[in-house]
Amino acid sequence: MRRLAKWLLVALVLLVLLFAGVAVALQQWVGSADFRGCAAQQASAALGVPVEFGALTVDLWPVPAVAVDRLQVRSKPAITLERVEARPRWQALLQGRLEIATLVVRNAVIPEQTLAVLAAGAQKQGDKPQRADPRRSIAMLPRRAILDGVTWVWAKGGRSTIDAQFGLAADGLPQDGRIEVREGRFQGSKAALDRAPEGHWSLRADLGGGTVKGRLQLQPRPRGTPLLVAQLDTAGVEVAALTAPSRTLTGRIDANTTLRADLGAAGSLVDGVHSETRFTVRNAVVHGLDLARAVKTIGLSRGGETALDTLAGQVVTRGRSVQLSNLVATSGLLSATGSVAIAPSRALSGRITVDLAASAAGGAFGVPLAVGGTLDAPSVTLTRGALLGAALGTAVAPGVGTGAGAKLGDQIGEGLRGLFGK
Repeated sequence: MRRLAKWLLVALVLLVLLFAGVAVALQQWVGSADFRGCAAQQASAALGVPVEFGALTVDLWPVPAVAVDRLQVRSKPAITLERVEARPRWQALLQGRLEIATLVVRNAVIPEQTLAVLAAGAQKQGDKPQRADPRRSIAMLPRRAILDGVTWVWAKGGRSTIDAQFGLAADGLPQDGRIEVREGRFQGSKAALDRAPEGHWSLRADLGGGTVKGRLQLQPRPRGTPLLVAQLDTAGVEVAALTAPSRTLTGRIDANTTLRADLGAAGSLVDGVHSETRFTVRNAVVHGLDLARAVKTIGLSRGGETALDTLAGQVVTRGRSVQLSNLVATSGLLSATGSVAIAPSRALSGRITVDLAASAAGGAFGVPLAVGGTLDAPSVTLTRGALLGAALGTAVAPGVGTGAGAKLGDQIGEGLRGLFGK
């Protein structure tokens, strides 16, 4: 019995030494300049831009993993990752299959603009006639991803640094997710996603002093990729937290949103998103636009702000285009109705009609204004018909006549446009 125990101990020591020797040899080979150069060359060919590795190592403690330090994608602007760790599933590895159990990314800087360019290049390569095994593609995805101090650089300016964890189920779909914004845009915001046994996902996000809750599910289609369908309820969220860095509108928003996203749409994911939202903003303030002053000066005034008790309406998005309709704004000094469109370039267009209270204008009247400018610098002007009517009204009866004439002139202009098809 003692002899057997002795031989077992010797065998165990030999196995440990063998494992340590293999690990040291593997680490030296992986860390060599030749291996590092070959790996960087293959990564560069896959992405279409130069890729550099600072160091490649095999770590045995605390968890066996292959790590890349100081990884740089030499795009413009560049993507930098201080450390990337891939922890394989050893059971699959012993069976000759490469499956990643956990992927860890630490202290990375990822510009949105660069990622969009790389995604477009990858999509072009994907258009080539080749049939990939979906099961193999799913197996290559990490079962869990951990993001530690990853900074996202927004294309329109600003940054957000996040910590996050995401897990995948066996079918390759998300199982759960947690994200927290540490710094920058949306700082302090948190979101959680959990998959229910029935197959849908429950979402809860805390941002802007309020909450967004909802249910997401995949809707299969006979052909193509499924649609992502979501029902979202927003309660008490500061509008400026959603539109940052723009602060054209501030106030607390309550809303109900129906969203449909075509996950296989050409272009970016945003281009395939359609949504409809009914909203109410309490204690709203429109910055950069004083509607009362604009009415009194027949649209010549610029700047200022408009405080509103409530602002309600409907928002419809089609990709990057936004249409606001059935707008109703009320305050002690005025009420306004109309519709506004926001182009992908952030340019504004539309019409609103403003009625001033008797205390503000010496009598209540409605003045039609054309909305222009941009989302960050909005402006309003009278239409040509309204401008002519305003001039006539001023000549006949200054003050109230200006507004009344503008309204009448706009109605005449609309009638002529309908008559002549212009």
